[in-house]
Amino acid sequence: MMESIIEQGTQSIGRAVAVWRRIGRATETGLSLADLADATGLAKPTLRRILVALIREGLVEQDLATRRYFPGPETYVTGMLAAPRFGLLRIAQPALIRLARLSGDTCFLTVRRGLHAVCLLREEGSYPVRTHALQPGDEHPLGIGAGSLAILAGLPDDEIGGLLDDLAPLLSAPRYDAYDPQVLLTAITNARTQGYALNPGLIVAGSWGVGVPIRHPLGTIAGALSLAAIDQRLTPPRQAEMAALLRAEASRIETELTHLLARKT
Repeated sequence: MMESIIEQGTQSIGRAVAVWRRIGRATETGLSLADLADATGLAKPTLRRILVALIREGLVEQDLATRRYFPGPETYVTGMLAAPRFGLLRIAQPALIRLARLSGDTCFLTVRRGLHAVCLLREEGSYPVRTHALQPGDEHPLGIGAGSLAILAGLPDDEIGGLLDDLAPLLSAPRYDAYDPQVLLTAITNARTQGYALNPGLIVAGSWGVGVPIRHPLGTIAGALSLAAIDQRLTPPRQAEMAALLRAEASRIETELTHLLARKT
């Protein structure tokens, strides 16, 4: 009987993985329930149960307008954390090392996870006074912090409007008392005007940050590069100087992502 239970569990996992893999291959268009039924041979009631479980775990998400299924944020973040030799994480690590060496400050790679942004990499600079406001694995609502704000500001206007409404409850937490949707909207406008996102110590007093987005070859935002330093080191002239360094490395990463995508297609 125990073997039968194990076999059933293994079969359920196999089916869930098959569904998740199919959805992962349709990142741009998504798949309908009928598409998944045709592709997997599974009955729709079985598919619905699997999809509910995958959505609950963040591995799949459903577009409410089209009812189509897409890879969820946990798919992306888990993949990035688990596969440092591949993709954005592998490409970005040398960039962070160069940035930390050139700037002397602490540098970060951040990616989006639904309504949040997650720090994946942190590289220390040589300047003796460092900020410890962000560690790998830390997450904040989109727009909180320089890298997170760079991601939010890089999104299309029609998406940002809905996101600001969704972010409002998250910003009510005491640690985010310097933020509200209007503050974020102003910060987005400033980031687009300046060409870089700025966090003027709104999370940790005296810890400032500058960030720029990394654009995926398919047109989406792949993540962001940012650096943080004490406020005295990020005067307006140096903000622009550091932003130029960040943009140069982001451009290099984007080129490498383009080459990586070309090799896989």
